[in-house]
Amino acid sequence: MSVERIQQQFRDSAALTQDALDTLAVPIAAAVDTLFGVLANGSKILVCGNGGSAADAQRFASHLIGRFERERPGLPAIALTTDTSILTAIGNEFAFKQIFSNQVRALGHAGDVLLAICTSGNSVNVFAAIQEAHEREMIVIALTGSTGGAMSDVLADTDIQICVPSERTARIQEVHLLTIHCLCDGIDAMLLGED
Repeated sequence: MSVERIQQQFRDSAALTQDALDTLAVPIAAAVDTLFGVLANGSKILVCGNGGSAADAQRFASHLIGRFERERPGLPAIALTTDTSILTAIGNEFAFKQIFSNQVRALGHAGDVLLAICTSGNSVNVFAAIQEAHEREMIVIALTGSTGGAMSDVLADTDIQICVPSERTARIQEVHLLTIHCLCDGIDAMLLGED
């Protein structure tokens, strides 16, 4: 493995992060305001995604329920990616497409938020979860990449899309992780004050 190849990975990541700074700051700030408002009203956040995005969903929920960087009471967030019994039952008895939407139908209420994470914006099960969230009068925050994919076409005016301007999955996931950290930090700052 060449050192130059490794250094190029770092350069590419840093370049995208810098490019995304101006594009994403406003929608991330809007997402923080929305998430804080939902939590302040006693509602909850449901989070879903596949593969690396499933891991991001779990990380986000764990930061809200546990803590991010400062001590505070836990906040209501549910990663829809974690219960293998639910996932395998729905996938087996109905369809993989429904593994998130069935959970949104059972757990989501008007005033809740669905944080939908998908690098391509084209995962059918995440797409179905968004449609179900809209049926339940939930707000959707979509973390996507590239052009936003099919998810872009179903988002409502009240929804927020944070679309990373890249075609590379690894780079999109890196910025998604930074975005998740920004969301958690922003919620904490609104709850606890800026440190």
